[in-house]
Amino acid sequence: MSSSFPQIIAIVPAGGVGLRAGTGYPKQYRALRGDSMLRWAVRALLADARIDQVRVAVAPDDHRAAEALRDLPRTVWRPCGGETRAATVLGALRDAALDPDVWVLVHDAARPGLPADALGRLIDACLESGEGGLLAERVADTVKREQAGALPERNARVAASVDREGLWLAQTPQMFRAGALQAALEAAADVATVTDEASAMERAGHRPLLVPGSIRNFKVTWPEHFELMEQLLKLGSDPSFGES
Repeated sequence: MSSSFPQIIAIVPAGGVGLRAGTGYPKQYRALRGDSMLRWAVRALLADARIDQVRVAVAPDDHRAAEALRDLPRTVWRPCGGETRAATVLGALRDAALDPDVWVLVHDAARPGLPADALGRLIDACLESGEGGLLAERVADTVKREQAGALPERNARVAASVDREGLWLAQTPQMFRAGALQAALEAAADVATVTDEASAMERAGHRPLLVPGSIRNFKVTWPEHFELMEQLLKLGSDPSFGES
């Protein structure tokens, strides 16, 4: 790769336990069509040759990463995971000690269905504009806000309908300059509402680009999502199958 081409480093935060997925162990190691979800997610990033390296941030006591990532090119794993997603990404940035101008692309381990063309759209948009951004999808469904105080064992009640005009569902990857992202995450270290990189950058005054993502790039969260993702990955291996 030409030395004049902007350097892009991908970070995959994989330090969580994924309790909602019901696996009994970190969900990123759940097998999908014979390979762990984490391996699928990393391979999706490696599909774009512009990504120089993928750095997987795992918990300090993680003993599965080495096998899950065995023989993958341009990939390293580091035991720098923290208690939250933001802490894990910040730990990975500190561990990598990147030049502030290097582009960092953060992708969820629980999004193994990332299509290559969606990834390419994000990289193209950020490099062409010089601004950071994220993949996202416009909200298509009617949105309801639940009434406060609902008991866990009972069905919630609607408090109000929410105008979906202008609303997007954030996905990953999310791509920003290393220096700006690290500064934003450090400034928001104790802010509970910072649940992704874009929200930290927004809090720091940035307005990230919204780049159309893909329905195939959904986040595997609940037990029934695993079967759905397996079917999508199976379809994705068919050369006649295009992006949704």
